[in-house]
Amino acid sequence: MRKFLLVLIFVSCSLCAQQTPVQEIPYRPVPDFLHLPADLYFGEVTGVAVNSKGHIFVFSRSNTTGPAYGAAAAQLLEFDRDGKFLREIGHNLYAWSYAHTVKIGPQDNIWVADKGSDVVVKFNPEGRVVMVFGRKQEASDEGTGPLKEVQPPLPPEDGLFRQVTDVAWDAAGNTYISDGYVNSRVAKANKDGDWLKSWGEPGNKPGQFSTPHSIAVDAHGNVYVADRGNRRIQVFDGRWEISPPDCDRCSL
Repeated sequence: MRKFLLVLIFVSCSLCAQQTPVQEIPYRPVPDFLHLPADLYFGEVTGVAVNSKGHIFVFSRSNTTGPAYGAAAAQLLEFDRDGKFLREIGHNLYAWSYAHTVKIGPQDNIWVADKGSDVVVKFNPEGRVVMVFGRKQEASDEGTGPLKEVQPPLPPEDGLFRQVTDVAWDAAGNTYISDGYVNSRVAKANKDGDWLKSWGEPGNKPGQFSTPHSIAVDAHGNVYVADRGNRRIQVFDGRWEISPPDCDRCSL
């Protein structure tokens, strides 16, 4: 019965796709749109986001003035809607280590996930740090480079991340964080930053992850997790149950 329902769903979706005309998204290429200062260069750009004013935020991990892995390497740059460079946010921030994702949240707050420091940082629109999730290894800790992935993985700890990847929010202001290359789970915190719970573990069964790499939340509170290592998107409802039924291998 389950196989029949899945086939019926896929056939229905295929027919809908055939009946829906393809709509092209208009665009025009603009060479050298972003104007960097003379002494600044892009390297490995890992994230781009746009706020309500049309300002463009670029998160890069390859500044050439420091080591490839460290605070000097990660840069969060802001440009106006015409591509004019405005500022660097969080220059040499302690939380910088290995840039991964930048997103613009409600009220134009700027959120970044830094894979190397294991933290998610929330900036206000003025570029000041207002909230930090997770904790970076301290300078006195043994080995301050990338965390090693041991087998079997060490158990995760509430409030801490290991190679975090992305962040998203629901209508109530709760924050969802994909945690990430090592812990293979999703964490949830409330609008005040208080830890609520986490979900997932390494594996390929429904509710398990292999490098949850990106995350999004729709208007109904469903959480979409890009489960990169398993080559699938898993969809969960607000109770952390697979939603809709039989959709642990949804292709969206």
